[in-house]
Amino acid sequence: MTDNTCPGCGSTCTCNGRNDNNGQDVGQEKESKLREVIEKHKETRGALIPVLHEAQEIYGYLPMKVQKIISEGLDIPLTEIYGTVTFYSQFSLTPKGEHRIQVCMGTACYVKGSGLILDKLKEKLGINVGECTPDKLFSLDACRCIGACGLAPVMMIDDEVYGKLTPEAIEGIIDKYVKQALQALIITEA
Repeated sequence: MTDNTCPGCGSTCTCNGRNDNNGQDVGQEKESKLREVIEKHKETRGALIPVLHEAQEIYGYLPMKVQKIISEGLDIPLTEIYGTVTFYSQFSLTPKGEHRIQVCMGTACYVKGSGLILDKLKEKLGINVGECTPDKLFSLDACRCIGACGLAPVMMIDDEVYGKLTPEAIEGIIDKYVKQALQALIITEA
């Protein structure tokens, strides 16, 4: 399979925004689910936020194609939907990786070196904050506070907290997730 530019996110991927990990076309399936969500909320006042949340659960992010479907289904101008998506930080216009990395940039973490942790992650993963690795394994974000100030500097990968970090520790932590992904791939192909 050759690389294509994904019509939803504009990044380079091999699925063209339509396939799951088994090569199954899921574009129509996802769109059908989205249309069901819209229909469920259509007559509800203030439906936009719940529909956006459910749409992001379905797609993993909110590409323009999804926003247009919501706009048409709820009869809300696309500009209002885009404004809402870009205003609230819980919504994403870009795809997220299988493993979401969040580096705490709160005061305690920042003072204890979270900037160096973030720099090391950007170097190791080859991406910037807000981006996803080309293999869709990791996405990288900075957040204001994780609430584990006593462990500063801190990052989270999915729901796992890593504290008292040093830049040297990053390599081993990331490699653990890469090895797990490779093992899962080997098992799947067996």
